[in-house]
Amino acid sequence: MVLSARKFSSIALAKEIESPENPGALEKRVALVPTDIGRLTQAGIKVYVEYGAGEGVGFSDREYEQNNAIMQTPEEIYRDKEIIIKFKGPSLFSIEEMREGCTLFCMAHFHSFQDRAKLLQDRCINVIAMEEICESPKVNPDQEILGRLAMAEALKPFFEENTIGGLQIRIIGWSERLRSAIRRCGNRNPRSLQIIQPTLSIEELNVVGPDALYFYDSLNFEDRRGILAKLKSDGTHIFDLFEFERQHGEKAIAAYRANHPPSEFGLRRIQCLHETGQAGARYGVELLKENKPALDIVNAKAVVLGYGNVAQGALHELYNQGIKFIHVLGRSHTSKGHIDFWLKNVDLVVNGAEQPPELRGVNFLISNQHLKELIPDQSVVIDLVGGSASNRSPVEAVVSCSFLTEPYFVQDGVTVSALWGWPMMGMMRETAIRYSGQIVDVLIGHEKLIDGLHLLKPGVQRALVCGPFYQ
Repeated sequence: MVLSARKFSSIALAKEIESPENPGALEKRVALVPTDIGRLTQAGIKVYVEYGAGEGVGFSDREYEQNNAIMQTPEEIYRDKEIIIKFKGPSLFSIEEMREGCTLFCMAHFHSFQDRAKLLQDRCINVIAMEEICESPKVNPDQEILGRLAMAEALKPFFEENTIGGLQIRIIGWSERLRSAIRRCGNRNPRSLQIIQPTLSIEELNVVGPDALYFYDSLNFEDRRGILAKLKSDGTHIFDLFEFERQHGEKAIAAYRANHPPSEFGLRRIQCLHETGQAGARYGVELLKENKPALDIVNAKAVVLGYGNVAQGALHELYNQGIKFIHVLGRSHTSKGHIDFWLKNVDLVVNGAEQPPELRGVNFLISNQHLKELIPDQSVVIDLVGGSASNRSPVEAVVSCSFLTEPYFVQDGVTVSALWGWPMMGMMRETAIRYSGQIVDVLIGHEKLIDGLHLLKPGVQRALVCGPFYQ
């Protein structure tokens, strides 16, 4: 029988236990919550659930049974199953319990744990890495397109005059409507880009005049201090996202879609990237308060590397924490020599910048020399990207991710944390629910993984990191 060439009729949901990326078994999230088990069983799929699988995030065995799950012991759960679902990668012992030709669906991090990867290969286990599944085709919501087009329009005169390199940009506030504008601005390499609080007075603003642009959204920003009129009187450029939407939004979005067919692949389908950034930045603020109790957090010099989905979560959190000026660094700002300017006298650095595989372990955005000579003692570096000895982070001090057992370390007086699974910092239940819904959508929604490995959609096909193997 060719196991991988038929539809999966049964699923096993395993409990999170100690594994290479889960020392102490402190990761307690479950990959599928009871209501989503119900969606699967209603679709005619037999679902086995390990006893206690959801207890760590508040879901009882009784709730799973009420959704028609078949409960099993740890000794039974891996035995003779077609597809095994768990959140983190498996323990080495668990792999020995799986039958050859079965399919493991989890956050595999295949290239970070090479001994485990080899064992899975040797055991002929098909592995689909949740973190590698992408939208296919890419989905571009209207609001994302709107922010991108509005920022492009705001920057147009500066490109025409070739002055973008000297432009200092301030985004007033953070919101879902502004995030794509921030991303578009960041990859256009202005002189500086900051997220600022909407409550600042004109006296607190650090740039005015013809080399400054203030971008805002009047749908969410009420100018109670009258700073916009004062900025305009000083010759400062201002741009309103909502006004652009009101005048040009519908036609601009339609024209964009007509000229930009969707890309083959988009964002991760199973992710809590925004929450990752939020949790990491929140923990960074907590550490900073402990290290520098005399510092008023709102006046902290905070720097975020990158402007993608993880970095946006960090920006969101730091904005919510009331920090007056949040520096956003793009590729030109993080290049060698240039980043030194931004790290001088910094209090909190949050790295959300990914690097291509060929630069991992070769190019470090934040070097050990930065920690030793430039970043002040008691400051905090939070790395949201992480990695391992074989898949290095852009932060040189981070050889491998830290875990909840020891979430940070101190090097040359600087506190560094690169936690494996940031949402475990206070967001376990919420992110478990979100992940679960996304996993079920991949199983029985558009991607229809349940139909078997021989019918994988492109966004899932690329996530088959081990196999296919046949029995």
